[in-house]
Amino acid sequence: MRLTFLGTGTSFGIPVPGCRCAVCTSDDPRNRRTRHGLLLEDGGRKLLVDTPPELRLQLVAASVDRLDAVFITHAHADHVHGIDDLRAFTTRAGYRLPVFLASEYEQELRTRFAYFWGTDARSSPGTTVPGLDLVTFEDRDRLEVAGMELDVVAFPHGWFRSYGFRVGDLAVIVDAKEIPDDAVPLLRGVRVLVINALWYGHPHPTHFNVEEAVEVSRRLEAGTTYLTHLTHRLDHADLEERLPAGVKPASDGLTIEI
Repeated sequence: MRLTFLGTGTSFGIPVPGCRCAVCTSDDPRNRRTRHGLLLEDGGRKLLVDTPPELRLQLVAASVDRLDAVFITHAHADHVHGIDDLRAFTTRAGYRLPVFLASEYEQELRTRFAYFWGTDARSSPGTTVPGLDLVTFEDRDRLEVAGMELDVVAFPHGWFRSYGFRVGDLAVIVDAKEIPDDAVPLLRGVRVLVINALWYGHPHPTHFNVEEAVEVSRRLEAGTTYLTHLTHRLDHADLEERLPAGVKPASDGLTIEI
């Protein structure tokens, strides 16, 4: 399985508009972070995780020419507001794309994107809309997605829940604040863990900070952990030096084999 980090930034992205901090003005390309997105490839099949606002640019940068399915972690804007960019695939190739989403977010997204998921969805003459089919799931479901078996887990995210999964030796946890105790056996021992981490220091009410993410990695006995959903308070090179062995910062465009 191949994992590509399409975007590794938090909801603001980096550089943050109007900010002149050291990270936002850095010459290190690893400090330029678009909003969260992942691409999983296995057996010739491609699964996209989240559709952030920069999705078109991310897909072009990664030379993605087709997709087989999409998994949405939750309905916050930085994770879904690039979804119309999927139109490029469904229009050109003439196929409909399954989009997997927790049932608790179905009505919200059908309302927000009513022009292609609403009861009166249709395109005007000479225009197109994304050909997307919503497939809903529940916490702890096992899904067959693009030829991959995903064990889904809901993680507390403030007043909301964000959905991650384990697929083979990979676990993906994004926008989480806690790991449910009864999910630990399912996630324990993965070779690769992807997890959100905002910054060092004071805790955030809805996301892990770096120290908390490192502790989760230890608790799950993960092989290598990649931190993502990073803010402009974290310089890539500095983070590399400070992190313990086996924990690394992800960066946009990073590809690893699992």
